[in-house]
Amino acid sequence: MNAFSRLALAALVPVALGTMAFSATEAEEPFTLIHDASETTLEDWAWQKRVVVVFADNPNDPRFAKQMELINDRPEALLDRDVVVITDTDPAADSAVRHKLRARGFMLVVLAKDGSVVIRKPAPWDMREISRSIDKLPLRQQEIRER
Repeated sequence: MNAFSRLALAALVPVALGTMAFSATEAEEPFTLIHDASETTLEDWAWQKRVVVVFADNPNDPRFAKQMELINDRPEALLDRDVVVITDTDPAADSAVRHKLRARGFMLVVLAKDGSVVIRKPAPWDMREISRSIDKLPLRQQEIRER
């Protein structure tokens, strides 16, 4: 690559990054999709993100493993819908998230941005089903119209 090509590329990169609509903090800190319940609360995400919570009594629970596999196979579906995933596989820790949602065993919970429960499921759901349940929400409908 010659000097002119490097100069042209250096001039274009900031323009391209600016069109992606990232804030300075997001550019410095990459967004983490999956968080442990011991490190966050539902209130941390109120009116900022929709929350998908995956509970299990043990990280080796096959339903938990399947749900996380489904999430990891299509994370872009959640990112597009302003979703953060919280996992809780330690009932003994009695996290604020587990306490608030009263989880027992495996459970998948989807919360709206206002913190209201959209769905509770006792079995893994694929991303298509989760996406559809989110896309039916009034705020999500408004977000789609405004794009």
